[in-house]
Amino acid sequence: MRKVLGVLPFLIACAQQRPTPEAPPTKPLLYPQERHLRNVRQLTFGGNNAEGYFDFTGERVVFQSDWSEINPQGCDQIFLLELKDDPPRYRRISTGRGRTTCSYFLPDGRILYASTHAVGDSCPAPPTFRKRYVWALYEYDLYLYDPRRDVLVAFLPAKGYDAEATVSPDGRYLVFTSQRSGDLELWLYDFTTQSLRQLTNELGYDGGAFFGPDSRTIVWRASRPKGPQAESYKALLAQGLVEPSEMQIFIMHIDSMIPHQVTHLPGANWAPFFHPSGKKILFSSNHHSLDQGGRRFNIFSIHVDGTGLEQITFDPEFDAFPMFSPDGKKLIWASNRAGRKARETNLFIADWVE
Repeated sequence: MRKVLGVLPFLIACAQQRPTPEAPPTKPLLYPQERHLRNVRQLTFGGNNAEGYFDFTGERVVFQSDWSEINPQGCDQIFLLELKDDPPRYRRISTGRGRTTCSYFLPDGRILYASTHAVGDSCPAPPTFRKRYVWALYEYDLYLYDPRRDVLVAFLPAKGYDAEATVSPDGRYLVFTSQRSGDLELWLYDFTTQSLRQLTNELGYDGGAFFGPDSRTIVWRASRPKGPQAESYKALLAQGLVEPSEMQIFIMHIDSMIPHQVTHLPGANWAPFFHPSGKKILFSSNHHSLDQGGRRFNIFSIHVDGTGLEQITFDPEFDAFPMFSPDGKKLIWASNRAGRKARETNLFIADWVE
């Protein structure tokens, strides 16, 4: 029985699982144009796996998965992977109840993630919205899990959506997206002073924030609806939904709290992460595929002043969620490459070539 503070006790299978990879992939691991990547290694082999993030040592990865071989529950749960293990072993660290998302390490090895398990054991129903792609704002709460003591605690509880939490490289700050002020805004928590403050306050979705190498600058995705789009945004928000079809990349220093827009591209520009230099940003975008329906997403890089746009990945379906290792030598991301089924999303890691 796991010790749980702030939620009901639950049973969990703690065995590490080693699914056997299937037949050789029908799509390549690396495309000829991908000159910044080398020695690509596939980390998962089925279902949908995303948001793979390094710990502060670069030796472990935490991620979310609905892959049936390791997660029979039916919707995303959080898993831990030791990168030294070959073949990989997957350890589920979430409760196995509800839906989870957006896990991230603290410097001491504890893991933050968002979960709906406090309001129900089953998977929340996905939204049914005809001809429009929407995200559901489930009743996510933040939790801290300590893998050494096997203890889970509720963190900064509030009604509504709290998720997308990440931690600064120096370990002092936490940024996350919350609905606690009514709109979807970025909030900053200071572990030293135990204080909480709101960073954004414009109408629209603000989310997916990450810190730069200086631990004081953040990058995130945001929508800024105007006119009829603003009314549509507010109507969807009242139904617990958001439509992420038009988003741009922004940066902000947490002291000035002045947002600066980096991208001015059509479509959905999202999943940003700072280059180790702090001078560039990697992000996912479909701006180049809108004339084909906008279903193709690839990773691009851009300088923080909005110049120097460069395409990094070239899978014909989907590349997103890039993250550099702490030493800047490796990149992890989610992709449809090498998939055996259409739209199957797996995690990949590669050496970064500057």
